[in-house]
Amino acid sequence: MALGSERVPLRDKADATAQLRFAASAVVVAILIAGIYFARPILVPLALAILLAFALAPAVTLLHRLHVGRVLSVLLATLFAIAVIGVVFLFIGTQLAHLATDIPRYERNVAHKIHALESSAMSNGFIARTSNLLNNLNNQIASGQVEREVAPRKGAPNQERPLPVIIRQPAVSPLQIIENIARPLLDPLATGGIAVIFVVFILLQKEDLRDRFIWVAGSGDLQRAKIALDDGASRVSRYLLTQTAINTAFGTLIGTGLWFIGVPNPWLWGLVTMMMRFIPYVGVPLAAVAPIVLSLAVDAGWSKVFWTAGMYFVLEPVTGQFVEPFLYGKTAGLSPIAVVVAATFWTWVWGPVGLLLSTPLTLCLAVLGRHVERLKFLDVLLGNRPPLAYEESFYLRILAGDPDEAARLAETFLKEHSLCEYYDIALKGLVLAQADADRGALDEERCAAVKTLVEGLIQNLSDHESSILNFLGSAEESRETTKLPEGGLPEAWRNSPVLCVAGRNLLDEAAALLLADLLGKCGVGARLISADEASSANIHNLDASGVRMICLSYLEPGSGTNAHYLMRRLRKRIPAAAAIAGFWGITDDNSRFLDAVEVAGCDVVTSLCAAMNHIVAAAGQKPAAPESAEAETPAGTATALA
Repeated sequence: MALGSERVPLRDKADATAQLRFAASAVVVAILIAGIYFARPILVPLALAILLAFALAPAVTLLHRLHVGRVLSVLLATLFAIAVIGVVFLFIGTQLAHLATDIPRYERNVAHKIHALESSAMSNGFIARTSNLLNNLNNQIASGQVEREVAPRKGAPNQERPLPVIIRQPAVSPLQIIENIARPLLDPLATGGIAVIFVVFILLQKEDLRDRFIWVAGSGDLQRAKIALDDGASRVSRYLLTQTAINTAFGTLIGTGLWFIGVPNPWLWGLVTMMMRFIPYVGVPLAAVAPIVLSLAVDAGWSKVFWTAGMYFVLEPVTGQFVEPFLYGKTAGLSPIAVVVAATFWTWVWGPVGLLLSTPLTLCLAVLGRHVERLKFLDVLLGNRPPLAYEESFYLRILAGDPDEAARLAETFLKEHSLCEYYDIALKGLVLAQADADRGALDEERCAAVKTLVEGLIQNLSDHESSILNFLGSAEESRETTKLPEGGLPEAWRNSPVLCVAGRNLLDEAAALLLADLLGKCGVGARLISADEASSANIHNLDASGVRMICLSYLEPGSGTNAHYLMRRLRKRIPAAAAIAGFWGITDDNSRFLDAVEVAGCDVVTSLCAAMNHIVAAAGQKPAAPESAEAETPAGTATALA
């Protein structure tokens, strides 16, 4: 009672500590988000500068290798970038000025299309009746409001009608006109100027900043910090280079297509499309608006409009769904949902600039989560790697009671791997179930349900085609060392010669079921018995006819003592049979591994592929004498495992 009474306060204390940590984490996250939002006048130019520094770093390195001084290399690269940006905007401004002078020529086509749409709408009976209904409702509502405003109150004296008030705007001075034009340009110019200053200093102090970041981020592990920094830099640089190449090709195709269609200023819209495509999701639709409207104005008919819209909304899905995944592959390392959420978050925090920077910033955060242990949750939330290991995913499906979904995932895995390799993954999932059972999270009823679900999974995969070579392990060396008997397996090994013995419980039986199914698929007969059938009380009733191999099945690594006495009983009952013990849950802990080998007194395997190798190898040999099995030492067993 005293022990039980002490557990409740300890559990409450642990829950309170967990809640306190969660609250502290929430407060820290809120402070970070607030800091990012309110510090955007400084953080936005800094982020732009870092992005531009990644793009200019190769040019600076190339100039430095050509024996140009460091300062001069940085200045030349920066001035070149500024010149390119200036030329681009000068070209855009010039083209827009020419377009503004040509717009009045297209007024007749626009008016003609508007009248055509109006006449088409009025000729349609449904549209005409709907328009008349809405107009009548609007007139009734408007007239009722006017009557209520004009009608005097009952009992109130007659009042004079209010005089109308006319508001006239004062004359605008030239200085006010200049101020209205310049004010919207001040913020972008200031942001760009600060970003240029940051770029120069970042490129000049690149190595020093790298060393300082490595010291701050990884003073305890400099190698990991350096790997993280190099990984982030290479990923961002590769992303920028690939994205620039794709956008340039996309803009060139758009400009060429608009030139063939006959839209004015096609290279202007191709350049705008190339630049706007750096903005995810909304960049291309926004870039398509002006060419579509212009094609509507220049064409007397409707063909150019449809050709222009079709070109934009066909090329973009093809590029986004086929070209980019092929070129990027998994180098970006971001999941699609993470890109969408990140774009929404950074747009909310920093506006349009945040949308432009969302993918590179998210990429840097994912790299930090991949290399910094405390930030691993960022890699799970943002990265494209599966959040769960294969065995964890399998166990989750089994806990959900869904063997069909587990079989669907298995069929996907089996396209590139063998069934034996998948069953080894299932074994690891059962090891997780055994760990939950040991700590009381799985009772006997749920363990029985897990065994039943494993049987259902085996049944779903019963049609999977396989051969003996599929079960000799995934490594080529294992296939070379294991020789199949000439003419196939002997006839004696086809009539249930392998006795699969569950070590202690129902989960061990589920693991033995997987081995028995593999043996049956490759032509070796197998028979499964429970731990109760091999107990001291029932061992004498065990049918030992035709048994040539005994295979114990244990999910718990610490079951060596049980395996020792169980194997002793089985050897007395079947003295001529060879024996192996499958300790499927053994990890890299060498002490537990050697303890299990010592108490088992037979060859120990840790995977189904290794067990299949042993059994197939034994099929071509004479059964070992019981004395040799008893005399086998743990060192020899460890050598066999190695």
